[in-house]
Amino acid sequence: MSIGPTIALFPEASFGAALNCVGIARALKARGARPVFICHAGFSGVFSEYGFQEYHLPVADTPVPETYWLDFIGRHLPHFNLDPADQTETYVAPTWDAIVETAEQAEAPLFALLQRLKPDAVVLDNVVMFPAIVRSGCPWVRVISCAETELPDPHVPPYLSGLPANDRTQWHAFIDRYNAAVGPVHARYNGFRTRHGLTPLDAGQFLEPSPWHNLLLAPSILRHDRKNRLDSARFTFLEGCVRQEAPYDIPEFAAGDGPLIYVSFGSLGALDTDLIKRLIAVFARFPARFLVNVGAFREAYRAVPDNVILDQWFPQPSVVAKADLFIHHGGNNSFCEALYCGVPSLIMPYCWDGHDNARRAMETGTGRWLHRANWSAEELMAAMRSALEDTGMRGMLAENARHMLPENGVDLAAERIIAVALGETERTTPMVGFPSVD
Repeated sequence: MSIGPTIALFPEASFGAALNCVGIARALKARGARPVFICHAGFSGVFSEYGFQEYHLPVADTPVPETYWLDFIGRHLPHFNLDPADQTETYVAPTWDAIVETAEQAEAPLFALLQRLKPDAVVLDNVVMFPAIVRSGCPWVRVISCAETELPDPHVPPYLSGLPANDRTQWHAFIDRYNAAVGPVHARYNGFRTRHGLTPLDAGQFLEPSPWHNLLLAPSILRHDRKNRLDSARFTFLEGCVRQEAPYDIPEFAAGDGPLIYVSFGSLGALDTDLIKRLIAVFARFPARFLVNVGAFREAYRAVPDNVILDQWFPQPSVVAKADLFIHHGGNNSFCEALYCGVPSLIMPYCWDGHDNARRAMETGTGRWLHRANWSAEELMAAMRSALEDTGMRGMLAENARHMLPENGVDLAAERIIAVALGETERTTPMVGFPSVD
């Protein structure tokens, strides 16, 4: 019996990227490949729970504690109340610094692991390039599971800006401020790349497109009209990349029936218990049922209204499919799951590409946008009511879901990855330069 290619999936240390890769890994396995996972600290057991072999990545010299990113986010919670431009110095630059430090520490053990594994291809769902991947000689596939803005183009708003697509008056100012803020860590990262034989990247860029293939989690309903069309031989847009989870039975609520609203701000967003408590106080006054993901902080909540059920984890795709509204932070996985299920989003972004997705939801009529902190109870209730009662939006989302469902993103992603692993995809000249904004 022949053994299929070994595919090493290496997602960043976030559940969005991790679970996105789980869906792809299942499709790879169904096609006879052998998917394995390279795990960051703190993600031990996440992939084995889905039946995949894990290779834990030790961090050289100074181990990163499992709570590293939880502690990091906890320190930065006040900065999430700021507008995207004001987060460049307070949150974005420190985050890039932490990411680059992680890449530097991982370099030696990652290179040693890849030399031992000798995978036929590496799938990198991350925001930074690890030189060890290039040095290993393995073909690699980049997965862009953040917003499409991560891949620059003169007609696409700047990454992490939350700026409108049809008004470029603030684009240059944001780019200048962003590059100034991340300049020192970008110079450090380019020095790191150069020491390991990689070409430096343009200002503000930490990961180049793969010379083999690139997968973008960007459904057509959200897609930007790019000036520089992406070559379909090298770039594949995925309509959706939604994993299958166990069925979920909606529990009985003491308050009775009503629209079902699912609330989740991701594993890191669950840290903000003050925000979630403030939301719950409003939910108690709203005629709906609420399922609220509170992560590992269930004990922080005492009195819970009869129309609210809290849990530390939900099989999210299965829950979203039964929801009438999804309130979330704008993470690209969450947003795409809502679109895949035809469910409107109420996005309350706090950082990173959540700002870009919140803006895009408004521009495309696929959801509502509410500031994370600056809202009143009346404004929140009005936003929920509007999303639930907008029949035009709901009809458009239902039609879009009928389009997305047959376009099975996990299967298409698996096909492209296996083609790379089997040498069926020709390697192109690496592109390290990016077009500037007009």
